[in-house]
Amino acid sequence: MADMSLWPDTGLHVAVIMDGNGRWATQRGWPRLVGHRKGAERVRELVAASPKLGIRYLTLYAFSTENWKRSTEEVLGLMSLMGRYIRREASRMSDEGVRMRFIGDRSRLDPKLQRLFRWIEAQTAGNDRLHLTVAVNYGGRDEIMRATRTLAAQAAAGEIDPEAITAAQIDAALDTAPLPDPDLIVRTSGETRVSNFLLWQAAYAEYEFTPTLWPDFTPAHLAQILDRFDLRERRYGGVAL
Repeated sequence: MADMSLWPDTGLHVAVIMDGNGRWATQRGWPRLVGHRKGAERVRELVAASPKLGIRYLTLYAFSTENWKRSTEEVLGLMSLMGRYIRREASRMSDEGVRMRFIGDRSRLDPKLQRLFRWIEAQTAGNDRLHLTVAVNYGGRDEIMRATRTLAAQAAAGEIDPEAITAAQIDAALDTAPLPDPDLIVRTSGETRVSNFLLWQAAYAEYEFTPTLWPDFTPAHLAQILDRFDLRERRYGGVAL
């Protein structure tokens, strides 16, 4: 494994589907929320390690549009955990140059949590060492649908020509604007699905599926994945030279 302290600043964008928290807790006979709390500790570690690993953009899938199907206790617990994480880590993120953003449809979230999102985004807006994006009530299809509605409304108002809509205009209408597309998407827990995550943005992303459950996933695990990623040849639909 490479020495993380020697990793160059490559401006890499890594996105992570943080899967396996509930399973990790259940395997130990504990409530699922214990696994989510342990997972939050891993988030803290990964955020701190990312710049040393050459990661400039880190996007984490925290709560999907489908996760509302979980028990009320688990959903409320997850939302409370997010709020505590933001309040607890705000000072650290500012000190470490972390800019925090949230993507997804916020309209269904508790107004207090929405205000907290806006507060931390404003507090960290001037930071540039690491761009941390957290997807909450996010789904790739939902994001594309909302972007399509925005462009359709602009076309109906005569602001844009529907025949001339470009990929760049779609990019700009997505939640992730102005972030670059992900270079690498990692999913923990052994599942091999994309689960409605960054469907448009991941057109040429590399994927890595690891059996490690998220609460056990350390910066060292990510460093090993980055070692393998560094050996891949990315052709973006072109021909190998």
